[in-house]
Amino acid sequence: MGHGRTALRSTAATAVSAALIAGTVVGLAPAAQATVPSVRFVDITGDGGTVLKGNVVTPAGADGSRRYPLLVLPTSWSFPQVEYLAQAQKLADAGYVVLTYNVRGFWQSGGQIEVAGPPDVADASKVIDWALANTPADPGHVGMAGVSYGAGISLLAAAHDKRIKAVAALSGWADLIDSIYSGRTQHVQAAAVLDGTATLTGRESPELREIFDNLYSSNLSKEQEMIDWGRKRSAATYVDQLNKNGAALMLANAWGDTVFPVNQYAGFYEKLTGPKRLELRPGDHATAELPGLFGLPNDVWTDTGRWFDHYLKGADNGIDREQPVQLKSRSAGGYEGYPDWKSVEATRRKFALPGSSTIHANVDSGADGGIVFLSSILDQVAQLPPMASIPLLPRRWAAVWQSERYAGAQRVRGTAELHTTLTPTAESGTLIAYLYDVGPLGIGKLVTNAPYTWHGRTPGEPFDVDLDLFSTAYDVPAGHRLALVVDTVDPLYSEHNPSGAQLTFSSPSDDPSYVSVPVREQ
Repeated sequence: MGHGRTALRSTAATAVSAALIAGTVVGLAPAAQATVPSVRFVDITGDGGTVLKGNVVTPAGADGSRRYPLLVLPTSWSFPQVEYLAQAQKLADAGYVVLTYNVRGFWQSGGQIEVAGPPDVADASKVIDWALANTPADPGHVGMAGVSYGAGISLLAAAHDKRIKAVAALSGWADLIDSIYSGRTQHVQAAAVLDGTATLTGRESPELREIFDNLYSSNLSKEQEMIDWGRKRSAATYVDQLNKNGAALMLANAWGDTVFPVNQYAGFYEKLTGPKRLELRPGDHATAELPGLFGLPNDVWTDTGRWFDHYLKGADNGIDREQPVQLKSRSAGGYEGYPDWKSVEATRRKFALPGSSTIHANVDSGADGGIVFLSSILDQVAQLPPMASIPLLPRRWAAVWQSERYAGAQRVRGTAELHTTLTPTAESGTLIAYLYDVGPLGIGKLVTNAPYTWHGRTPGEPFDVDLDLFSTAYDVPAGHRLALVVDTVDPLYSEHNPSGAQLTFSSPSDDPSYVSVPVREQ
C-alpha cells in the first residue's frame, strides 16, 4: 500500500484546488445576489432536527395567486449554498420556484457528512415539505437536480419520494462502489480529493472517516462492510423503486470523469424503464456543467431546462422525441444520437493479443491515466489526453500489443473489453490496462484505461481476466493503430503487488486473448 500513500500525498494540491473552486463560487455570491432581488435565505429543519441552510428564488411577480413548479437543488460536495444562484435565477425567470440547500455536514448546515445516506434522503423530502408550505410551489410538479453530490442525492430521493416527477442528475453516480472501487481497486486520487475537501469545508461522520481509512489501507476484513455501505447509497440499488415511481430521469456525465466513471451511469441507464435521457461529453468530473454555474451558456444546463419544461410544465419542446442517448466525441464536434446504449456498441472489432509476455511489478512504466481533474480538462479544452511513446515503454514493466494500421478512421464508441489469461507470482496484485491511439511516430494518446485487482489467487496458477475499460468516444485517425498496454503502477490507483512480483500474460489456443473495441460505422 506504499504506492497508495504516495498517491494520497500527491493529491493534496489537487484537493486544495478543488476547494478553491468552491471558494470562487462563494466569491461570486455577492454579485449573483445583487442580480437576484427575489433570493431569500432560509433555515430549513431537516431530518432529526438538523438545520439546513438554503435559499429560495421565486418568479418575478409571484404574489401567491398561482402555483409554480418546484425545483430542489442539493449542493455539490464541499460547495456552499450559493452554488446554483446563477442557474436558479434563470429557472425562476422561466417560471419555477427554485430552492437550493446546503447538504448536511457542509458549511453552515448542521449535522455530519453522511455521503447520501438515509438522513440525506430524508432531508430532501423535508426540504420539499418546507417549500410546499412556505412558497408558491405546486405539489403536483416537483423536480430535483444537482451536480455531483447533488445528483446522487436527487436520484436517491426520487426512489424514495413519489412526489418527485423529474430529475436531472449531472456528473453523478448510480453505483458508488463501482465509482471509487472499480476493478476492486481503490481510486486513491479521487478518494483523496473527496476526503481533503470534506475536511476543509465540512464535518466527516465517524462512519465516513472509517470508510476512508479502510479504503486507503485496503482492509479486506472490512471490504464487504464497505460494499454494503456503498450499496445503501447507490441509486442502482433502488432501480425497481425508481421505475415504479416513474420519474423522468436525465443523466449527464463526462467521458473522463475521474470520480464517477461513465460505465456505472451507462449500465444504470439501461435498467431504467421510464422517461430517460443520457448525455455524455468530453471533460472530467463536473467540468461540463461548471460554466453554467457562472451563468455562461452551457449545453448541460440548457438541456436540463428543456427536460424540466417538458416533464414539469408540459412544454412541447421536442426533447421527448429526440434520440435519448446523446454523445459528443472527445475528438470531433457535434452530438450523435442513439436509441439506447446497446446501439452505441452494436458493432465491435477485435484485435488479438498473441504470444506470452512477462512484466515485473512495482515500477511505473510511463503509461498512466493522468492526474485527477487536470488531464481530462486538458483533453476537454485542447484535445491533449495523457500521452506516451509506445516504442520507448520499457518492456520489463509494460506489456504492449498493437493492432494493424487502420485504413480508415475508427470511431470508438462505448466500452472496450479486455480478455486475457494471467499467471501471477503472488496471491494479490494489480494491473492497469490502457488503450492508446498510436500515430506514425509512435506517440500514443490515451483512449481509455481501467484498473484490475485480485486477492486470494494461487501463485503460479493461470486465471482469466475480463476487464471493461472506461467507456469513451474517441476518433482514431486513418493510418493510426490501437495499442494495448498493461503495467502495474498508476498514480490514480492503489497498487497491491508485493515487492518483486511478476505477471505473465498468455493467449492459449483454446482461449485466445483479445481486446474488443466498439466502433461506430461510417
